[in-house]
Amino acid sequence: MSIKKAILLRVRIAFMLVFLFSAGILFRIVTIQYVEGEKWKGYAESMGLQVMKVNATRGNIYADDGSLLATSLPFYRLAFDPYLPADELYNPHIDSLCYLLSSYFDDASPMQYRRKIDRARRGRRRYLILNRQEVGYQDKKRMERWPIFREGRLTGGIIFEKVEKRFLPFSHLGYRTIGTVNSDNRGVVGLEYSFNRQLAGENGEALYQRMAGGGWKPVYDGSEVRPKDGYDIQTTINVNLQDVTESALLKHLQKHRADYGVAVLMEVKTGEIKAISNLSRNSKGEYYERYNYAVGSQGAREPGSTFKLASMIALMEDSNIGLNDTVDTGDGVMKFFNETMRDHKPGGYGVLTVKEVFEKSSNIGTAKLITKHFGDNPSRYTDYLKSIGLDKPLGFQMVGEGLPYIKDPTDSTWSGISLPWISHGYELKMTPLQTLTLYNAVANGGKMIQPLIVKAVKKANKNIERYEPKVLNPKICSKETLRKVRLMLEGVVERGTASNIHNEKYKIAGKTGTAKKVENGRYTNAYYTSFAGYFPADKPQYSCIVVIDEPKGYQIYGSDVAAPVFKEIADKIYALETKLHEELPEQRDQYAGIFPLIRSGKHDELKMIANELGISNHSDTEATWVTTDVVNHSVFWENNEPRTERIPDVRGMTLRDALFVLENMGLKVSVEGRGRVATQSLLPGTRFARGTSIKIDLS
Repeated sequence: MSIKKAILLRVRIAFMLVFLFSAGILFRIVTIQYVEGEKWKGYAESMGLQVMKVNATRGNIYADDGSLLATSLPFYRLAFDPYLPADELYNPHIDSLCYLLSSYFDDASPMQYRRKIDRARRGRRRYLILNRQEVGYQDKKRMERWPIFREGRLTGGIIFEKVEKRFLPFSHLGYRTIGTVNSDNRGVVGLEYSFNRQLAGENGEALYQRMAGGGWKPVYDGSEVRPKDGYDIQTTINVNLQDVTESALLKHLQKHRADYGVAVLMEVKTGEIKAISNLSRNSKGEYYERYNYAVGSQGAREPGSTFKLASMIALMEDSNIGLNDTVDTGDGVMKFFNETMRDHKPGGYGVLTVKEVFEKSSNIGTAKLITKHFGDNPSRYTDYLKSIGLDKPLGFQMVGEGLPYIKDPTDSTWSGISLPWISHGYELKMTPLQTLTLYNAVANGGKMIQPLIVKAVKKANKNIERYEPKVLNPKICSKETLRKVRLMLEGVVERGTASNIHNEKYKIAGKTGTAKKVENGRYTNAYYTSFAGYFPADKPQYSCIVVIDEPKGYQIYGSDVAAPVFKEIADKIYALETKLHEELPEQRDQYAGIFPLIRSGKHDELKMIANELGISNHSDTEATWVTTDVVNHSVFWENNEPRTERIPDVRGMTLRDALFVLENMGLKVSVEGRGRVATQSLLPGTRFARGTSIKIDLS
C-alpha cells in the first residue's frame, strides 16, 4: 500500500470516529430532552428543594402616648409563574398585563415585557422576577386586580414575595436610642438591640425551590411552620419632649461647634426617661446620632463640678457643718502636695461660706472642706460615696451601660492629691445618666430611683411584661442634709455660676460643671461642660442633665455652654405643660362677696357691666383689652392690649374673648375644660409665628 493510500485511510477512520461520537452526543441530548425530560426535570427539582426560614414580623416600638417610634412595613417583590396560566387565560390578557407593568415600573416598554414573559413561558420557566423594585401594600392590592394576576397564585401564577423594612415615623428623632436592625431583622444598637428577644419573635420555616436564574420560589405543600410575630414595647419617651430636647441641644452644639452633646430628661417621681438625645459632629460639621454617650462606656468621664453635690452630701452627713460656716479660699491658687489647684475667678474669692463655696463652684473651697474633715481617714469619704450607690451601675434596661469608677485608698493609683481632686470631680468616672440619677434623687426627697425607658412589653393591648420603677436607695441622706443641698442648688441659679439662667416664672435648681479633658495622660485646655438639675425647684417635676463636649470659641464653661440648653428645654416644657404654671391668683379675700369675678376681657364691655352693677371702676388706659385689680374698694382697669408677634395674656378671659384675641392673631387654639381661661400653654410676651398652636385650659 502506498503512503498516500495509507494516509487517506487513517483520515477516513478518524473522520468516521468523530462523526459517530458527535452523533452519539446528539442522540443523547435528544433522548434526555424529549424522552427522559420529565424524569430528569423532577430529579432536578427535588435536588433544588430547601427548607428555609420565614422571618417573623418584628414588633413595634411605641412612645409613652402610643405614638409609633418604629414599625415594620411590608413591601413586596413581584414574581410570576409564566408557564402556569392556561392559553385561554394567557393569550387574551398578556398584552394588557404588559402595558400595566410598563406603566407602573416605567423601566421597559410593553413589548419588552411581552418578549421577556413569552420567552420564559416557552422555556417552561416556573419562576420569573418581573421587577426587583419593591412595592407597597396598597400597590400590591391594585396589582392583584390586574389581568391574569386577578386569578390568584394557583391559576394566574402571581407570586408576591414579602420583604419587611423597618420604618421610623418620626425620622431621626431619637434615632440612636430607638436603634436599628440589620438585614437579618436583628437589632444592632439601641432599644432594637436591647429588646431584640421580645421584638424579634420566632421565625418559621417553609419549603423553597431553586429556580433558573438563582431565585427561590415557595412551595406550599402544607409542611410550612408559621412564624410567631414579635411583641411590641412601650417606652417612656415623649415625642414632644424629645423634639424639644433634641432641637435645643442641636442649636447650641452648632453655636459652639462642639464635638458631641448629650441631653437627658427624666420624670422625678417615676424615673421615666422622657427624652434622650446624643448628637455627634462629623467631618462635614453636621450633627447626627452616632453613639449613646448618655449611657455607654464612652460617655463615662470625669464629671467635674457636678460631682460637688456628692461631696457636699458626704460632708454634711459626716459632720455638723452649717451653710454659713466659712472657709478661706485665698487668692484662687493653692498647692496640694505637688499639684496646684485653681479657682475660675482670677484673684480668688477670699473667705466664703459653705453655701457660697458651692454656689460659686470654688474648687479650692470644696477641696479644703473635704480634706480638713476626711484627710485623716479618706476611706470614710469614699465609703459614703459608695453607700449612696455611686460606684455601682444602674442596671439600666439598655445594653452597654458604662461602669462608674470611684477611686478609694486601696487603689494602687491613690496618692496624696486624690482626695482633694475627687472632691471636685476628677480621678473618677460617671456617665451622664448616672450623674442625673443622683440629682433626681435629691429632687425626689432623697429616694434614688433606677431610670426607666421601657414601661411594658405588649401583645396588642395586653401586657406580657410590665416594668415598675425600682428603688436603688430609699434614702441617700438625712432630711436636714437634703434641705441644705437643695438650698445650695437653688442658690447656684439665683446667685451663683448659673445665674444667667435665673427667671421669675419658675425656679431652677442645679449645678454647673467644667472638667478639663485628659489626652495622653495629661490635662489639656479642652473642656467637658455640663449642667445637671431639676425644675420647678419648689415642686420638682423633671430632672435633666446637659453635656457638651469640647466647645470651641471663647465660651467654654458649663455656665455659658450647657446651662442655657437646660434653660431652653425647661422653658419650652414649662410653656407646653400648663400644670406647671402657678394658678391665677384669686381677687383679694377681703373683697369676697363685694365684687363679681372680673379678671380680664374687653374694656368697654367690662366697664358697662361694672357701671350697670354700680361698681366703682377707674382706669388710666383706653386699651381695648384689659385686666383687673382691686384698689381701695374699686375695680382698676390695666392695659392688656395684645402686641404684634407676641403671645397675648388671655388668662381670666371668657372663652369667647380668648378665642377672638388668639385666632385674630393667627394662632391655632385648642381648648380643654369649662369656665374662664386658667392657664395657657405659651407664655405671654414670647414671640410666635402665624399658625402656631396654643392650648388653653378653662376652669
